[in-house]
Amino acid sequence: MLELLLALPFLLAVWVLLARTASRRLTSWLAGAAPLGGLAILAMLTPEVMSGAVPQVSHPWIEPLGLAFSLRLDGLAWMFATMVLAIGALVVLYARYYLGAHEDAPKFFGYLLLFMGAMLGMVLAGNLLLLAVFWELTSISSFLLIGYWSHDREAREGARMALTITGAGGLALLGGVILIGQVVGSYELDAVFAASEAIKAAPTYPAILGLVLAGIFTKSAQFPFHFWLPHAMAAPTPVSAYLHSATMVKAGVFLLARLHPALAGTEMFFYVVTSVGAATLLVGAWNAIFQHDLKGLLAYSTISHLGLITLLFGLSTPLAVVAGLFHILNHATFKASLFMAAGIIDHETGTRDMRRLGNLRTLLPFTSALAIIATLAMAGIPLLNGFLSKEMFFAQALEVPSDAMRIVVTVAAFLAGILGVAYSLRFVHDTFFGEGPRAVEQEVHEPPRFMRAPVGILVVLCLAVGIIPAWTIAPVLEAAARGVLGPELPYYSLALWHGINLPLLMSLGGIVGGVVLYFGLRRLFDLHAIARRAFGRQLFRVNTRAVLAVARRFTFKVTNGSLQRSLWWVVVAVIAIGLVPAVPPVLDAMQAGGSQPLPPIGWAVWVVLLAATVATVALHRQRLLALIVVGAVGLGVSVVFVFLSAPDLALTQLLVEMVTVALMLLALNYLPQESARSNSRARRMRDAAIALVAGTGIGGLAYAVMTRPADTIAGELLARSLPEGYGSNVVNVILVDFRGFDTLGEIAVFGIAGLVVHALLRRARIAATEVIPGEPDRLPMPANLSHLLFPFALAVSVYLFLRGHNQPGGGFIAGLVLAIPLLLQYVLLGSRYVESRMGFDYTRWIGLGLIVALLTGLAPMVLFGLPFLTSGHAELPVPLIGQVPLTSALGFDIGVYLVVFGGAMLILSMMGTVKPPKARKRAVALPSGSEAS
Repeated sequence: MLELLLALPFLLAVWVLLARTASRRLTSWLAGAAPLGGLAILAMLTPEVMSGAVPQVSHPWIEPLGLAFSLRLDGLAWMFATMVLAIGALVVLYARYYLGAHEDAPKFFGYLLLFMGAMLGMVLAGNLLLLAVFWELTSISSFLLIGYWSHDREAREGARMALTITGAGGLALLGGVILIGQVVGSYELDAVFAASEAIKAAPTYPAILGLVLAGIFTKSAQFPFHFWLPHAMAAPTPVSAYLHSATMVKAGVFLLARLHPALAGTEMFFYVVTSVGAATLLVGAWNAIFQHDLKGLLAYSTISHLGLITLLFGLSTPLAVVAGLFHILNHATFKASLFMAAGIIDHETGTRDMRRLGNLRTLLPFTSALAIIATLAMAGIPLLNGFLSKEMFFAQALEVPSDAMRIVVTVAAFLAGILGVAYSLRFVHDTFFGEGPRAVEQEVHEPPRFMRAPVGILVVLCLAVGIIPAWTIAPVLEAAARGVLGPELPYYSLALWHGINLPLLMSLGGIVGGVVLYFGLRRLFDLHAIARRAFGRQLFRVNTRAVLAVARRFTFKVTNGSLQRSLWWVVVAVIAIGLVPAVPPVLDAMQAGGSQPLPPIGWAVWVVLLAATVATVALHRQRLLALIVVGAVGLGVSVVFVFLSAPDLALTQLLVEMVTVALMLLALNYLPQESARSNSRARRMRDAAIALVAGTGIGGLAYAVMTRPADTIAGELLARSLPEGYGSNVVNVILVDFRGFDTLGEIAVFGIAGLVVHALLRRARIAATEVIPGEPDRLPMPANLSHLLFPFALAVSVYLFLRGHNQPGGGFIAGLVLAIPLLLQYVLLGSRYVESRMGFDYTRWIGLGLIVALLTGLAPMVLFGLPFLTSGHAELPVPLIGQVPLTSALGFDIGVYLVVFGGAMLILSMMGTVKPPKARKRAVALPSGSEAS
């Protein structure tokens, strides 16, 4: 059930993104099905959670790293999952009517569901490394959502700022998680909670706390990292209502609650978290008063309320934790409704600037009433949910053990109460009362009822919790508190009336003080004329420019356009990185011996290789001849592999050599026939020294590998290949089974390389309607020969693919075999002829191959709870043939086959159809009805 709960948003995100032609109504229903289906699954699990049980599932993933796909649903996770899904469903309904007819709804809802899945994965994660993975996914998906309006410079800058700050915090969090794992010996949450005392006593505890808090503070916009949140308001309002009230900014305080049992309870935790929370509480509240943008005011008020929650968790007492959890729920409710109300105002008036608004209560009566009630909840007015958690906050501030900190926290809490009422009054007074609206160019009227419905639902919840908390929120709060504090909870009361006490007097004083402050500021200053500069934004811009300037200078020093210099740096770096670890095994191999006599044919091959290598150096200026000789070196290496009984490597080397030579021949078409002569003796000596060190190092490593003892891991792989991998070709079994995860990464890199080449060269490609003037080149073979070669090569390719698990072959080799005759058709018949008849879309082949490989690897995890890419085996009865053995690794090899073929052909076809430099200006339009060859 937990797997389905997590998978639902991701599956529907893919569906929505692929269904580009679907109607807006269907797209919205598909998007809404994810949170509604998730809520249905949560409802089935709720009785178990409420009883105190913790549903859990775990699937092995990367066991050597301690990474398992573990999911657990305790009370805290249940509360956050419910919040993510419930408000997500309301946001989907709201966005259905908010987005304009011209806007890309599938892209928006796809990104929204991707973020929803990332949030669910984070709150459900039972493994800290898995939590860090989903944590980073929330940063990436929020970047896509904030920058959804990519035509808007503010949206692009806000997205980059959010990603930079939260991404850097995510890296810090990962460092803290790794340190926790080293102390505990496991990344599973249950083990981490059990080892809480060991973590606090560890010498690395300060580093752990600092790194984890850096991730928390950046995600939840705590001072001094708070400045990214107001600039994220350039996102569409549904994004702000979802990310910046109930989900993304709550991720930090969620982690603070999640790791509270393991990290809290020390003086360092108390002083750091409480101080940062108090500073954020006041900075956000003060700045909110002077904002002119509705969403800007709500953003700074969100910062302030997040500081309040952080402060409560910093106090670390059980009642403070309960109060923090309570305010998380209350804030998500009234702030999401306020963001949606602000979006309605913007949608109907065309502006969010309070200086141009006013008197909207007469034009938007229903929306105004809902927004005013939600604002009163934000201000902490009695009979609304915000009042209850604010009173709990005041009570906990008065009970801080330290005298000095009690004074600081109490004063901060009281000032925050005053400022909260003041900025709430600014929101209500400037928007719904007074004169206006001014300079509004469209007719103002109420939005569609279903656009207003989510706001109404949330406001009703604010009232219900504020009036009857014991019947509405108490069970949810109790379950969440058990998830943090354990089964033994402190006594607390959610009653409306606790008598006349100091917290009540602080609340009343805050209300009165807030009214006096707001109207006093209005009397003394023209609030509409005050323009506050965003210091954090300016600092971010300055630092970004400085980093980019340093990067440009460094880049120019390293790569100033000279490919030779770039290659020089790469080779030197490889030598520097590999020299130290490579020397000991090479020396050991030379001392141990273990070599065997070389037969005459081996000496012959060695002489050919040596001669070809020397010829490459001698002919290096004549590029075509040098390439031919290099091809001979590759052919000689293939023969060496055959001599050493490595047919798979020989086939691979031979095919790679053929494709590489073809690629280099295409590249030579754009280069002079001869390279320039170097007149610098020092440069030649430098290059010779680098070549000598690199060649000696590679030769030494090859010698060490070939002369090492026979009792290595190779024996184990040979023994396990057939019984566990169901294949007698151990090389292929290693690629698609034992080291399949590595292969998945390699084909992903290969596919990305092909896509990068395509992106770089597509604008320079010869169009289908262009032809290069002049006589076509005479080819040394008939063009029709390629027609005969292709079906033969296709048959050989399929044959090599099918036999690859037990005989030399496999997906990589088969993909290259199929690419070579198709490349020949490109050369003989032209790209237009081949692509119009074959209809290959190589980019789709790459994508399809990666999807097939990934699904094959995930299938054993999802279906059977086995590690990634675990192979299965079956005997399939085929009429007239008998029993045909099949292994699930064949599906993964199909993915390899498709990616290798698609990537190789994408690169070669693009290189072969780029306009030659001398012909780019001479290309003319092809007459209608004729073909390019």
